[in-house]
Amino acid sequence: MKSRSLLERLGINEAKGSLQERPASIGLEESKEGKTLQEGLHSAQSLLSASKGGPIKRETRVATAFAARQNETLQEDTLRQLKQQIHQLIVEEITPEEEKLLLQQDKGEIERAKNIISSYCQRILNNSNFTVTRGDRFQLIDDIYDELLGLGPLESLLQDDSVTEIMINGPQNVFVERQGKIMLSNVTFHDEAHLMGIIERILVPLGRHVDESSPLVDARLADGSRVNIIIPPLSLVGPTVTIRKFYRQRMEVADLIKAGTLNENMAAFLEACVKSRLNILVSGGTGSGKTTTLNVLSSFVPADERIITVEDAAELKLQQRHVVTLEARPANLEGRGAITIRDLVRNSLRMRPDRIIVGEVRGGESLDMLQAMNTGHDGSLTTAHANSPRDLLSRLETMVLMAGMELPVRSIRGQVASGIDLILQQSRMRDGSRKITYITEVQGMEGDTIVLQDLFRFEQDSIDDKGIVHGHFTSTGYQPQFMDKIRLAGIELPASMFDNGQRWEGLR
Repeated sequence: MKSRSLLERLGINEAKGSLQERPASIGLEESKEGKTLQEGLHSAQSLLSASKGGPIKRETRVATAFAARQNETLQEDTLRQLKQQIHQLIVEEITPEEEKLLLQQDKGEIERAKNIISSYCQRILNNSNFTVTRGDRFQLIDDIYDELLGLGPLESLLQDDSVTEIMINGPQNVFVERQGKIMLSNVTFHDEAHLMGIIERILVPLGRHVDESSPLVDARLADGSRVNIIIPPLSLVGPTVTIRKFYRQRMEVADLIKAGTLNENMAAFLEACVKSRLNILVSGGTGSGKTTTLNVLSSFVPADERIITVEDAAELKLQQRHVVTLEARPANLEGRGAITIRDLVRNSLRMRPDRIIVGEVRGGESLDMLQAMNTGHDGSLTTAHANSPRDLLSRLETMVLMAGMELPVRSIRGQVASGIDLILQQSRMRDGSRKITYITEVQGMEGDTIVLQDLFRFEQDSIDDKGIVHGHFTSTGYQPQFMDKIRLAGIELPASMFDNGQRWEGLR
């Protein structure tokens, strides 16, 4: 009896004939390409034999390279055909008991599930004239398991902790980010239909969908990873998926110090600022590590305070117990029912928060955030996109105007100057490392201008032959005006922390 649920999982419609109706040998038919490959291999072997240990001629190298490339392509195609045949056999002949075991998705049953897949795999291989290695066999089983119960080719990348971001530009181009560097992976999809099947599998559990009438979607995976999907006709390269992976392990300040994002003195200063209930805004470009830094800053909040977090897609992972997480909701199919960040920020003010942490301000919610900072909700934390602390102030003015309030610019600047105490500017360097390049105090207004003062900064010295950025963190020699507020919180910082030109090497 056929399994409808597995048919849906594999994206297969009614099977066209059972496997029993096929020839006894289900192996690959010999193709013209296969003959060309054999001839190329034979030619290469002849040339190698003729050289008798002497210098290998250019023709030999070309023939050998051609044969190797063709052999690699042929093996990939063969494995793909084998997987399709095993899929078909499972769909047509799986028993209800086996299907129930497969669909349990219980970690304790993974080996039994793989044994079931292995038995179907062996049946296909027994009737095939293609021999696979032990490693290829295990890879076949893992790939089919991922196709049945996971996200197919994406599973290996999602399980790889060294991958921080996955970028799919159509079925054949899957890029990943490792240690801040983007590189092409060896993962591919069969075709656009295969990729769309995986996209549907991502969205169905979330109650979301994507089609030509609604070709854009932002969502969050079960592990917290953020996913953005855009499909044709808006994307001309095929379905495009971007996944920003969620760290399984919570980042600590020691991890940032080890990675060279900041140094011990800067970390101690920021911890004092958070505990003293200063309002801090982390700015930077896309992928500069703003959310990671915000997570670390939030770890300094005392455990006895009530924290409300507001995000588009919940990425913050706070360790405190008294935390309420709010997540925005997009509009439904009729274009109604959207709950924006601004709605949630307004609502959070009625929830008796000690701290409000907004994942990112990018619109009218910036006005509500500034009002909260100016009306007794000290210690608020948020992030925004900007290239420098000064650029951030200009962006805040623009975002406040997006709230639809006809406020004079001087009034907006007054709100910014009185609401924000500290700006952290984070940058992604050319070698992929992330560094806090500026810690800047907002000192207030002078006339119509907001006065900023750098307290710490990163100064780049050089870039070596390997492209690694070398530099150092340094203090500017200025003590912040809010030092009294830090002392009133019972925290004493050594004056030497702000010595002019005190230099610390930037760790890599």
